[in-house]
Amino acid sequence: MAFQINTNLDALKAYNALVKVNAQTTKAQLRLATMKKINSVADDTSGFRVSKELEAENFKYNAQLNNISSAKNLLSTGESALMQVLDKLNQIEAKQEDAKDPLKNAAALSEDVKVLADEIDNILSNTTINGSDILASSNFDFGAGTTLTVNIGAQIGDNSATITGLQNTTSQANLTQSISTFRDNIKTALGYIGNRMQTFESREEFITASITNNSATISRLVDADMAMEQLNATKGQIGTQIATAMLAQVNIGPQSLLGLFR
Repeated sequence: MAFQINTNLDALKAYNALVKVNAQTTKAQLRLATMKKINSVADDTSGFRVSKELEAENFKYNAQLNNISSAKNLLSTGESALMQVLDKLNQIEAKQEDAKDPLKNAAALSEDVKVLADEIDNILSNTTINGSDILASSNFDFGAGTTLTVNIGAQIGDNSATITGLQNTTSQANLTQSISTFRDNIKTALGYIGNRMQTFESREEFITASITNNSATISRLVDADMAMEQLNATKGQIGTQIATAMLAQVNIGPQSLLGLFR
């Protein structure tokens, strides 16, 4: 075995081993601190890229869920309003039947119908969300990954003539057919709301499942195995102590050459 003083190869090898153990220990400790096994692109280039793409997709999905919530709020508001309209139309028809009774006050019943008609007109004209008339023939596009629109007004149709007739006439008999058509239109609109609600709920379920699957993949790529990293950190700490001790020993090895000069 050769002895050199200028270049202590054994000490250099021990030093390199110490640097490597320190790096591994530091990485394990960082993963424990952040609870992530990918803390920089250098840790896992492909894993980092995939996880960021999935995170971006989840941001988009969460925005779509918010849009769906808005759409469901709009539909629920429209449903409540139309249920009130339907109830009032049923009340009007009941008033018309009452008016056939010669012992009832036809004028008073006619006034009751006018009040109900005014309430219907008010509901159809003033049911709004964020300043938008949701019962008008307007498209509300909520996106959600595909074009999902809501247009309740198109289902209701134009019933203004019937409402005007109920508000102004003293005899309601000639409006019976118009009222029946009006009621059918409201029922059609309520059916449309139910179908749209089912569509949004189905899309919501799909998006929620997609977010869950993406999150599981991100976790698999990014999250640290805390038990394993704790083992690695402990192993590294012990290895650091041993490597430091060995470096100290091989570093003083050349001192044995001093005996040749005594």
